[in-house]
Formats: sequence, structure tokens, C-alpha cells
Amino acid sequence: MVVISSFSEFEAFTGKEIGVSDYLQITQEQISKFADATLDHQWIHLDTERAERETPFKSTIAHGYLSLSLVAGLGGQVYRIDKRSRGVNYGLNKVRFPSPVRVGSRLRGRFKLLEVEQLDGCMQSVWQMTLECEGLDKPVCVAESVLSMYL
Repeated sequence: MVVISSFSEFEAFTGKEIGVSDYLQITQEQISKFADATLDHQWIHLDTERAERETPFKSTIAHGYLSLSLVAGLGGQVYRIDKRSRGVNYGLNKVRFPSPVRVGSRLRGRFKLLEVEQLDGCMQSVWQMTLECEGLDKPVCVAESVLSMYL
């Protein structure tokens, strides 16, 4: 766990990989709950028999946005920013989903700080967040995220 307590410490990590999270297994229950929360009930995520029969994946797959949403929790295993009042997700510069996430897969997050800028009462940072699936060469999600940390 990397703990960052000041802008100068934050700035020192620019261009560097901060760390890699533990693996997290993706379950059908998680996928189903995400479908309910987002109102995205496409059969490829929920119908295990049909997905096994009709897709090249031979199983249901997680929503791409489910994979993306995991980066916050996985990032919390890797780094913490102290002495802040709040953190806000400012947005995404780009997101790609190069590989599907089959139910039962184990994912981990890899976090690299690309940029950091001190603004009025805020540190704005750009992160490369890569979700890797155990046993796959290609990542399942690569995102460039902009976060604002208020002091």
C-alpha cells in the first residue's frame, strides 16, 4: 500500500506504476446484481445456458462497465491519499475493453500515475488503470481516469 500525504509526494510518483491489487473473482451473482442496478439485462450477461450454447465465450460475461467500476475498490488496495477532505471522479479520457470477462474469472488492477497538477485546493491526477485477467495475455479493461483530490 502506497500512502501519499502531500503534493510533492504525489508528484514524485508521476510516470510510475504505483502497484498491483490482489485478484478478485467475478461471480454470476455480481453480474446479476450489476444488471439489476444498471437495468442492462442483456442475455449474454444473465442466461448461462444460452451463453454456453450461443457464444464463443461458452459462459456469461460481465458487463464492461462492471469491470470498469471495480477499479475504485481495487485501487483502494494499492494506494491511499491522506490529508484530503474528499476525492471526486472527474471523468475518463478513454476506456477500452480488449477482452471479455467470463464468469468465474479472477481480475486484478494495475495502477500507474500519468499526470498530477496542483489546482486551487485540489490535486488533479490522471491514472492509467489496467484490469488484468488471470491466464489471459490481453487486459480486460484499460482506462485513463481523471481524479480530483480536495485538500
